[in-house]
Amino acid sequence: MPSMLTVFVMMIFQQQVWEKLPPLPDEAGFASMFAGVVDDKLVAAGGANFPDKKPWEGGTKVWHDRVFVLDATQKEWRLVGRLPVPLAYGVAVSTPEGLLCMGGSDAKTHYADCFEIGFMGEKPSFKKYPSLPKPCANMSGLRVGNKVYVMGGTEKPDSTEALHNFWVLDLGNVNLGWKELAPWPGPGRMLAVCAQHDGVVYLFSGTGLSRGMDGKPVRNYWKDAYAFSEAGGWKKLADMPRATVAAPTPAWAENHLITINSGDDGSLVNFEPKAKHPGFPRDGIRYDIRNNTWSQGEKVPFSLATVPVVQWMGKMVIVSGEMRPGIRTPEVLSKRLP
Repeated sequence: MPSMLTVFVMMIFQQQVWEKLPPLPDEAGFASMFAGVVDDKLVAAGGANFPDKKPWEGGTKVWHDRVFVLDATQKEWRLVGRLPVPLAYGVAVSTPEGLLCMGGSDAKTHYADCFEIGFMGEKPSFKKYPSLPKPCANMSGLRVGNKVYVMGGTEKPDSTEALHNFWVLDLGNVNLGWKELAPWPGPGRMLAVCAQHDGVVYLFSGTGLSRGMDGKPVRNYWKDAYAFSEAGGWKKLADMPRATVAAPTPAWAENHLITINSGDDGSLVNFEPKAKHPGFPRDGIRYDIRNNTWSQGEKVPFSLATVPVVQWMGKMVIVSGEMRPGIRTPEVLSKRLP
């Protein structure tokens, strides 16, 4: 049974209201943008969508390079520049100097490149960082103090095996480059959810890949969970109630509870007709760090996957994302932190 304190914290969390920030200035919206905070401004860049026909209509996915900025004092996003190349499905973390963007993909390949977005006046500037050990997209990543961690992903667009990798970059010794650490004691994966609390890194769900009869990748939806600390390495946690593939990440941790919202549980993979797909689950699940247990979270007013989470101005912000397969949203949602 949860303690009275835990129940009280959960009640307070559930009372917080999701609000809409100004939407991105593209009615199609984007999957898997780079997003974070630079000079107290919310930054969103890149992403991918189907701007014309949907995939089941023969549409083509398009990768984008636009850099948008939202200032707390303004009522709409501004287009301020463009990335060096169109990119999506990478990872970005906010640093004291800018927004560090890592890996990602375009229509043809995956990248190992890393760069930091800063600003010179109103225009974005780009500073090169050490490249990842190999090309990587669809991974998870976050910053814990001076350390940036990257986990999982895929090396190529046609990969039939997900990466089983755990890389770290020390922002205090960037010139040393990325260091490869021992990965979690479970299968490789992409599109996992990560979180951090009190210096501990958490890795949840994700999907593995295997080669199908036709040679194409087949997804395997995982419900396992792991925690990493520098002192103790990796340990396996209690299995999750359901898979949360590509759920908004990093998940928010507060008062020993980590909440994961929406994401793909794999139950509607072969849903037809595709145009009528009802979307991803609209519930949250919570991990209790103290007790190594899971519980049901609040219902959320969104169905989202492949979407970054940013902490900005005392709020948890979810930037654009995929509402159901092939369909994005330009909406930007926020929830004030307890």
